[in-house]
Amino acid sequence: MTSSSPTSPTSLTRPARLARGARVAVVAPSGPVPEERLVAGLDILRGWDLDPVVAPHVLDRHPTFDYLAGTDADRAADLQAAWCDPSVSAVVCARGGYGVQRIVDLLDWDAIRAAGPKAFVGFSDITALHEAFATRAGFTTLHGPMAAAVDFIKNERAREHLRATLFEPDTVRTITAPQSTALIPGRARGVVIGGCLCLLAADLGSPYARPSARGALLCLEDVGEETYRLDRYLTQLLRAGWFDGVAGVLLGSWAECAPYGEVRALLVDRIGGLGVPIVEEFGFGHGEGALTIPFGVTAELDADAGTLTLDEPALR
Repeated sequence: MTSSSPTSPTSLTRPARLARGARVAVVAPSGPVPEERLVAGLDILRGWDLDPVVAPHVLDRHPTFDYLAGTDADRAADLQAAWCDPSVSAVVCARGGYGVQRIVDLLDWDAIRAAGPKAFVGFSDITALHEAFATRAGFTTLHGPMAAAVDFIKNERAREHLRATLFEPDTVRTITAPQSTALIPGRARGVVIGGCLCLLAADLGSPYARPSARGALLCLEDVGEETYRLDRYLTQLLRAGWFDGVAGVLLGSWAECAPYGEVRALLVDRIGGLGVPIVEEFGFGHGEGALTIPFGVTAELDADAGTLTLDEPALR
């Protein structure tokens, strides 16, 4: 894949797939991590014949703000060290929450880019890192279950889809969501981007946000938001022109938001008029059994069939 700059979606570089025995670093760039869930997640990774290594500050708590897993400097240092360690093949986030936007400016993106691509897994607050890895390093990433997240520990579908993506990416070239329906029918092609709606809106104007979703297949989901707040995020992105030229939209879970009928009505009102294919309930994000979606890979969306077909495997 070639292009003139790392900010272009077509320039994103895929990491190598994992092999048995690969070393995987677990980091906590956002919220505090429950130790018992971390232990359970590490056991699963070891069961995949991986060698998980826990970053030094994963179980820390910020001395003042207990919604953060340690200080900004320590969380950034853990991620930086894991990425730049040549023995590490993948970096998996322990959980989301809040905190990534406080550390992205502390990372040495030149060093990260020089270290080359690695499989990177996370979602929710990790959306800000997905954007940063795309715009600052030119690397593809995986929007998927995290090591200390309940879905990863308890849901076999979520685990298996992530495992297949990491080890056997050729087997998941077509991602299917049987429960999905076409909000707006049709097919579209583009580079897959996106994540948590509130984080994409919050990133606007930062040095790490892409200028727009032009030409992309945009994935959107969120959790625990009132309808008026979802309205605010969508309206902000619309007013900023961020949706201009988007090729298609995939809608994931809206867990702990209003009843889905209300959320659906809002989505139709705000983005139904974009004139592009839109598929709903595609099964990624905060919902149970979430699928792993690769960001930065060109794909075709068939909203009617409920499929996302990748031009190439998520990992080399």
